[in-house]
Amino acid sequence: MIQFQTKHFNELSLFEFHDILAVRIQSFVVEQNCPYQELDGKDINAYHVIGANQKGVIIATARILLSGVSYPEISIGRVVVKPDYRLKKVGNLLMQECLRFVDVHLGKQPIRISAQAHLEKFYNSFGFVSTGKAYLEDGIPHIEMLKF
Repeated sequence: MIQFQTKHFNELSLFEFHDILAVRIQSFVVEQNCPYQELDGKDINAYHVIGANQKGVIIATARILLSGVSYPEISIGRVVVKPDYRLKKVGNLLMQECLRFVDVHLGKQPIRISAQAHLEKFYNSFGFVSTGKAYLEDGIPHIEMLKF
């Protein structure tokens, strides 16, 4: 069973933030062989959704940015699940928790994301639709998507 919690950056322990970064770097930098600036200054203004396994190890994470930080709308990004937990619907649970948090704590409103293009159908299943804007980000095809 995965236990989810959402904390603002100011509420994270140093160990939690370390482990969040470790999961993100493992996937986005090492696995995807994509050197980029992981620390972009946005984490300090973000809510971090954390999924931990029964041993308390962080195995999934995402961040929620308020409107005006990346887009005029709220955004969800840095959505990642450790390799051993992929294909086990943990990503679905993570996105459900992100959307629940937004609805309950920030109010129902549009959410814009920058999605890796191969994950378009995954995000479609949560009500996101492509805006038609496709682009390369760090050499990886992305699409901009919006949920109303």
